[in-house]
Amino acid sequence: MESSRSSSFFQDLSSRELNGFRVRKRPRFAADFALSFKEVGALAIEHNGDQTPPLAVSFCKTLKNSHIFALSDEDGIVSLFNTRSRFSLFSSHQENSENSRICEWEAHRNAVFDVCWLKDDTQMITASGDQSMKLWDVQEMKCIGILRGHKGSVKSISSHPTNHDIIVSGSRDGSFALWDLRTPSCSKVGNKELCLRASAVVKGAHLSPHAKRIRRQKSASKSITSVLYLKDELSVATAGAVDSVVKFWDTRNLKNAITWCQPKSSDKDTRLHGISSLSQDANGSLLSASCMDNRIYLYNVLQLEKGPMKSFSGCQIDSFFVKSVISPDASYLLSGSTDGNAHIWQVDKPHEDPITLTKHNGEVSAVDWSSFEVGKFVTSSDDFTVRIWNSQNSSCSSSKRATSCNRKRIMAMPTLEQAKDSDSSDSPYFDRANGNIMEPKLGTPESKVKRFLSDAALIESFEKTPEATAKSPSSVLIPPSSMKRKTIRDYFLVAS
Repeated sequence: MESSRSSSFFQDLSSRELNGFRVRKRPRFAADFALSFKEVGALAIEHNGDQTPPLAVSFCKTLKNSHIFALSDEDGIVSLFNTRSRFSLFSSHQENSENSRICEWEAHRNAVFDVCWLKDDTQMITASGDQSMKLWDVQEMKCIGILRGHKGSVKSISSHPTNHDIIVSGSRDGSFALWDLRTPSCSKVGNKELCLRASAVVKGAHLSPHAKRIRRQKSASKSITSVLYLKDELSVATAGAVDSVVKFWDTRNLKNAITWCQPKSSDKDTRLHGISSLSQDANGSLLSASCMDNRIYLYNVLQLEKGPMKSFSGCQIDSFFVKSVISPDASYLLSGSTDGNAHIWQVDKPHEDPITLTKHNGEVSAVDWSSFEVGKFVTSSDDFTVRIWNSQNSSCSSSKRATSCNRKRIMAMPTLEQAKDSDSSDSPYFDRANGNIMEPKLGTPESKVKRFLSDAALIESFEKTPEATAKSPSSVLIPPSSMKRKTIRDYFLVAS
């Protein structure tokens, strides 16, 4: 099955170290891209005639399914919608929903606060107010596992960037937990479902400095509102309701946060402001944080000690349901707002007023960009609708990611055995019923293998020289033992 994922900043550095390739520049949208957005269609969120507010939206992560997004709501229902459906100007929101809905099912008997796609969009994890998470076979709409251990609503989940068997979750009980879906420490629930236990739990990750004075009913003060598995594959970022601190943890040693960052507060405003959401771009070099002071802060993960590199204002963030997300190419920042509008900023122009999208009639909460369809995004609102948007004048095809317009794709050639059977090009939601999809067997020419082995020997000999310690990119990713760098902190702290 086609995966079509772009490499992260850290993976690019590894490629340059091993192969001598120049790290590609991050692709960008056309200069006039943000000047014109249009609404493609609006969907009503209701079940059996009863309206319900949406809580989370998430586009599929593979190229073939990039037009499909999942939506969860307060009733515990998960729905999948096709954004390529034809939306008539004369159709009602209810008709649009019926025409574009692929499927829906009751995931929990409580609100579903977050969803996370896994394993080429064949599986999904849902996080609920019933203090549990569930693992789903998406095509069968069947629960294949339950994750229990939190003692409060599960507010946020994120998967490892390359190993989707590893999950991080954050809860209203003030803890975040790591889960391994392959863990043997599980038990049967009924005949088929597995109940998994967390591999590691960090309690009180964002406690208030005045925690002892806070009454028990004010549990939101310690809540984890957002978690994010970073692209370096080792670090986790967490944020909470108590203040604007973003903490970074090394998953190999969770005893203490390795570093943290926080915007500087003004002398006039001494209140503590929580963070509603975190997001990162496709390369993993930038991280955004939506703060309850009505600002969105942008950090360079390699220079966290410098604080936020940019901040964006113009939206109103009065609740923790208002989210923001940076575009995959890090060119644009999209946010919901309590004022009933969605806002978009150009990342390289933080001081300019945002573009305001005014179609909603209630607080705009969850938002998300399509990973591969340039300029397409969705916004959800308390007016019980989800709206699909697209750019009116994109220089790239709407079915391709920005990266495809700026670089050539290098692919390994399939072997002759695979060439005889290559009929699995459709979406897995529609063609898997007839049998298993064969994974391609990729082959590398013998001459390339020899060249790689010779290059590896050259690199090994180079690393033994004194110059290698200071000049090799391995000082960033795989530091020499002489430098005694043993934690992920070195990813974030830049040598002066």
